[in-house]
Amino acid sequence: IILSDDSRFAANGAVRSGGNRAEMSKAVFSPCPLCAKHPGESPLWQIKATKVVHDQRRRQITYTDAFFELFGAPIAYTPYFSHPDPTVKRRSGFLTPSFGGNSRLGTTFQIPYFFNLAPNRDATFSPLLTSDEGVVLTGEYRHRLDSGQFTLSGSITRPEQRGDNGETVSGRDTRGHIESVGVFDIDDTWKWGFDVARSTDDTYLRRYGFNTENTLTSNLFAEGFRGRNYAAINAYSFQGLEVNDDPGDTPNILPIMDFSFIGDAGRFGQRYTLDANFMELFRTDGTGSTRLSLDGGWRLPFMGPFGDLYSLTASLRGDAYWVTDVVEKGRADLSPTSGLTGRVVPQVSLDWRLPLIGSAGSVRQIIEPIVKFAISPHGGNPSDIPNEDSQSFEFDDTNLFNDNRFSGLDRVEGGPRLSYGIRAGAYGAGGGSTTVFIGQSFRTRADSTFAPGSGLEDKLSDFVGRITIKPSNLLDLTYRFRLDSNTLASRRTTIDLSAGPDWLRTTLGFLSIDEGPADLGDIGRREELNLSMRVKLGPE
Repeated sequence: IILSDDSRFAANGAVRSGGNRAEMSKAVFSPCPLCAKHPGESPLWQIKATKVVHDQRRRQITYTDAFFELFGAPIAYTPYFSHPDPTVKRRSGFLTPSFGGNSRLGTTFQIPYFFNLAPNRDATFSPLLTSDEGVVLTGEYRHRLDSGQFTLSGSITRPEQRGDNGETVSGRDTRGHIESVGVFDIDDTWKWGFDVARSTDDTYLRRYGFNTENTLTSNLFAEGFRGRNYAAINAYSFQGLEVNDDPGDTPNILPIMDFSFIGDAGRFGQRYTLDANFMELFRTDGTGSTRLSLDGGWRLPFMGPFGDLYSLTASLRGDAYWVTDVVEKGRADLSPTSGLTGRVVPQVSLDWRLPLIGSAGSVRQIIEPIVKFAISPHGGNPSDIPNEDSQSFEFDDTNLFNDNRFSGLDRVEGGPRLSYGIRAGAYGAGGGSTTVFIGQSFRTRADSTFAPGSGLEDKLSDFVGRITIKPSNLLDLTYRFRLDSNTLASRRTTIDLSAGPDWLRTTLGFLSIDEGPADLGDIGRREELNLSMRVKLGPE
């Protein structure tokens, strides 16, 4: 029997009655087609049962004494099992249960129930039963509208109160969390949305296994796209879940507004750009800042007589700040300062590259030297400008040629500097490839804006690079590195290896950090190894 979605039954015998009921004996069901080259082999997965009943009126398939087989090997048995037939897209009912346990909750059991409320909305109720902490009520609601969609999930429980050492004390606590995500279209240009995440306390999410995040971020936003231009307004609220997190020190951002304009190309290919940003950041106890940033630019690309490519860029950036309770870094003995501050940073840069292309047999080769020179005034980072959005900094091959290698706007890179590197690649006719890149930067004097251990604190930066080897679609290896400029000792190493076909893909990741930037704390040497596997059991 072949069903409407090409899934099929095979049976020793069958009796059809009433025009809508088929009862099969010693039957096999599988949605997987047989291998064209080896049709005698078992499909990817199948269900075998002594009796199978297909009720077309109820659109239900029921099994008696069923075995679930994977690659022809039985892996599970159940005396009774049923599921909707392929004509049913969604139906209310129980989902796969889960069992577990740990030292905090004891033995756990969870069986979700799915509610098919309408074609555009549904819900799942998933109570979590624990032997040591009682019942945790959890659920999720999903709703799709003409203009967008949103989801709402959360949990709540009333466990016994516990003391600092985990001992039970009198009374009960109310604990729980809520998460909600939504995106809605306003018109062809604008959309708005939200992402809310909150918990009653710091340890709840980890204790009950919902997630292991250190910070919960809530965001309300609106953004618009038109041509090459972009505008957005955001509000952020954070909840720290670490033991030493102080709510008074946690920043709140209301609002942060961004605008980006890229003009049409002129007669010679030149373009004008404008980036604007306004941010209001405040704390109930600590530093606050109001920032207005404007950055106007002009870019002219052109080609030299030897096929070499140039890009000349000029920009003028101005930042105005109103700050409160700023403590100068390393000077806790001084009183906090407040008031108006700012900076003006002009910059000119020239990018040059020469792609050289050749071939040897079926292999195409590319060698491309790259040089970029940028000049701007030294300094540009007054001590009374707090660093709120440029603390997460990592020097690598992706930002070697950036005009400003800081991730945010609170810090700028100044002074004359020269970045250079070389990229080489070999590309086979069959799709295989190998690419290599290595580069470095030089500045006329050291810049204390970059912390020790960042790789940019000296005149000569560390070497950064990347090697990617992809002989076929079955293997992909990427090695990224940062080497000390004097000793060539490894400062940071990342290796990502992915192997296998699309239906069975294994990924191995390795990370080694010799030292991190001093302003992020002494993390010491660290090594991490990650292994994951993805199995595709059927068509999407």
